[in-house]
Amino acid sequence: MDLEYAKSTRIGMDLDELSSNPRSKVLLIDDEYDTVQLLKAILRMAGFDVISAMNGAEALKKLASYQPDLILLDLMMPTMGGWETFDYIRQMSSVPVIVISALGEKEKIVEGLQKGVDDYIGKPFYNEEVIARIDAVLRRTGKTQQVNRLVFPKIDLTIDLSTQEVLLNGQSIYLTSKVFSLLAILARSAPSVVTYEAIATAVWGKDSEKARKHTKFLIYLLRHKFDEASPGQELIINVDRLGYKLQTE
Repeated sequence: MDLEYAKSTRIGMDLDELSSNPRSKVLLIDDEYDTVQLLKAILRMAGFDVISAMNGAEALKKLASYQPDLILLDLMMPTMGGWETFDYIRQMSSVPVIVISALGEKEKIVEGLQKGVDDYIGKPFYNEEVIARIDAVLRRTGKTQQVNRLVFPKIDLTIDLSTQEVLLNGQSIYLTSKVFSLLAILARSAPSVVTYEAIATAVWGKDSEKARKHTKFLIYLLRHKFDEASPGQELIINVDRLGYKLQTE
């Protein structure tokens, strides 16, 4: 049953039916607006949920936030090119990636496949071919693993959520579990502000004056660790009367 129709008629949804047949999510990474809109229409008509990013940095954030099942990646993008974006994606997840690009040199296609790209589609593309190749890759790879790393290229920061390893400017930083929990909360929301209340509740289990004082001490420890690895680079920002944020630009 269509969700909008159900809302308009106030008919309840069969959640068992929805959960038994979840839609696959596709992340589109392309700096051409018209191409993104065309691919969105093609994929939505085929039953996929779609997220888009206009550049590599935005794509990495959305990869962590939405946990897509597959990525369509353009190569010719400014600032952070397609191959550089792919390298960062692979640091974060094993999500299958299909390159979709006007770059038609056979050597580049072979190079991409050797780097671990799951498939290649040339531009201009045939609508049915796009869907067929996505279906084939999803059948072959199954659901992707969860993102276990967060990568912020502009500040050269990598956070491994499973091992609690933190790398800043290539230097390994040791953090206690509480300090790491604080960093993970800020990183997952970056560059947005996380409120004092949200941090206290997540790290200490409840919001209280005592919890907020403990949070200030954790912030001090985290800033000190960052300053040792990258002197003068202010990464933890205090937004007065609101909370803290990780400066990722």
